[in-house]
Amino acid sequence: MTDTHCPYCALQCGMRLSPNPAGGVPEVTGRDAFPVNRGALCGKGQTAAALLAPGVRLTAPLVRDADGLREASWEEALDRVAGAMKATAAAQGPDAVGVFGGGGLTNEKAYLLGKFARVALRTRSIDYNGRFCMSSAAAASRAAFGLDRGLPFPLADVARTGCVILVGANPAETMPPAVRYLRELRENGGTLVVVDPRRTRTAELADLHLQPLPGTDLALALGLLHLAVAEGHVDEEFIAARTTGWADARAAAMAHWPERVEALTGVPVPQLREAVALFTRTPHAMVLTARGPEQQSKGTATVGAWIDLCLATGRAGRPLSGYGCLTGQGNGQGGREHGQKADQLPGYRSLEDPGARAHIAALWGVDPGALPHSGSSAYELLDSLGRPGGVRTLLVMGSNPVVSAPDAARITRRLTALDHLAVCDVVLSETALLADVVLPVTQWAEETGTLTNLEGRVLLRRAAVTPPAGVRSDLAVLHELAQRLGHATGFSSVPEEVFAELRRATAGAPADYSGISYDRIAAEDGVFWPCPSPEHPGTPRLFLDRFAHPDGRARFTAPSHRPAAEEPDEAYPLYLTTGRTVSHYQSGAQTRRVPELAAAAPGPYVELHPDLAAGLGVREGELVTVTSRRGTVTAPARLTAAIRADTVFMPFHWPGAGRANLLTNPALDPVSRMPEFKVCAVRVEKAVLPRVRVPAVPVAVGA
Repeated sequence: MTDTHCPYCALQCGMRLSPNPAGGVPEVTGRDAFPVNRGALCGKGQTAAALLAPGVRLTAPLVRDADGLREASWEEALDRVAGAMKATAAAQGPDAVGVFGGGGLTNEKAYLLGKFARVALRTRSIDYNGRFCMSSAAAASRAAFGLDRGLPFPLADVARTGCVILVGANPAETMPPAVRYLRELRENGGTLVVVDPRRTRTAELADLHLQPLPGTDLALALGLLHLAVAEGHVDEEFIAARTTGWADARAAAMAHWPERVEALTGVPVPQLREAVALFTRTPHAMVLTARGPEQQSKGTATVGAWIDLCLATGRAGRPLSGYGCLTGQGNGQGGREHGQKADQLPGYRSLEDPGARAHIAALWGVDPGALPHSGSSAYELLDSLGRPGGVRTLLVMGSNPVVSAPDAARITRRLTALDHLAVCDVVLSETALLADVVLPVTQWAEETGTLTNLEGRVLLRRAAVTPPAGVRSDLAVLHELAQRLGHATGFSSVPEEVFAELRRATAGAPADYSGISYDRIAAEDGVFWPCPSPEHPGTPRLFLDRFAHPDGRARFTAPSHRPAAEEPDEAYPLYLTTGRTVSHYQSGAQTRRVPELAAAAPGPYVELHPDLAAGLGVREGELVTVTSRRGTVTAPARLTAAIRADTVFMPFHWPGAGRANLLTNPALDPVSRMPEFKVCAVRVEKAVLPRVRVPAVPVAVGA
């Protein structure tokens, strides 16, 4: 029996794996004592052990010959990858070798992958799919508070505050065990305001549902701040004592009066006033954002506007109040702290900070000048693949960009233009199918490592089963590749040894893990960073005394509304927004292989309002085509009055003809470099099925 954590979202729910008396995969139960989920598991967590079954996952390396992929020895596969890296670097320079990581990798893997790129490869070309997750919220939090941690307070505080404004989040489907805190909030007398273009399962729980046009969350936040000022709800004492930049923020808000905001967002003025009243009439309140406002070409400014609302009303830096982001991927928090991101060194150190470079270089045994400087963001890296001056050889670890990247057909073409593609994965994902070498690696229950959940709680996920013969860990892959590239030491394949080095790397950094150990995590059910010494209790709640800027003050950002990068027009008259369903996770590469989950959600669909469907002559279940400037997809229609009549929704978990990211816009936020997944212009038409010519059946004459 092994206590561990779920392989999916950033809640990292506590679970227990027990031997199955009938044989086969272990039995999964929730752990009542773990404070985040308190025993609850969603359908994905309950069926997670299905991924451990024989036949579901890869068990031998694959290499590509003229006839396609074939099984190979580990030695042949690793030699091919290392040989391609050497040849590319020699011919075109180290930056022509790239690394693309994932927000589901453990802290140890994320750390060692960043070290591998910068020491073994000496390349600037590294980023990860977490750039597609919450990079806008991270950028806005760093600008406002001086530090980014998804939630600067434990999730349990949500149930004890007075009001929560939940912006572009649907935890009832994306992280169901978290919904108990929203229910407890209301049971305790608090109120819930949900901002979403769709009336989701989460919105059905709300006291007030605001249903704005996609891409107008920034105007909405500024309109609420305008009303807070006009109606006397500003906390002048807090502003004077703990912030800077209020004059500019106030001016920006006053340019967004209620009637203008109603015209921009479609949210009626009375609802705007009601939202402000609910948020300000209680001593404690929170704003929580997720991918809705963040996955926009102005996502950083949008989150900044919601933070400005918190600061102006004194709802930040105080108990049971504040701004937080509901991180999506399992290690979305830790994955971006330790070196996968193009501009960061471990512990949230900046790659361009001379002091940070010196600290890490000394630990790694290299000259600071030998460390590469910042590289391109995730989409820009992927878009450079195979181009002159771009990346020619790529290692992908823990990501499936063929399904998950915006403008996915373009990225698929770029992947196929590479000289060499190597993929480490548990299953033969759509990206792995394009690879020259596929390396089968261990998964969650077959390996030990740490993850950091959405609260900043560092957790230990323990190995519970023995991996199949022929499978190696990602750490072992990096160890073997580093050796082949001339680095005999410095790349341990032992997780606890890597974590010990990570602790030294983060000492004194914003995300300081130096006081955290495997033993301590196990004894305390996780430790909140920063934790600078073994005696330090950890930091469940940030900013109560001061913000993380040198002067201790938070910064207002004072953004102004601007439209989405692509607005509807005559040719593309509708908005498309994308998201997840309760049965699947991210690109679906794993959950689509779980029979119960695949049966519950077998394929893509297009959600549209009955009025829109009537105008198109479309009935429930009929095929429709959705076309953007980048591509066309076909999927069945799902009619619902829960969505705006000018908007359609698609989940993004499937490949093939219904691949939603064939449509999405790669327009990037200028600060975070987040693509605009959440809004683009499309047209919808009833699918015209090809005519099938049925040959005439000859009729016998005179029979």
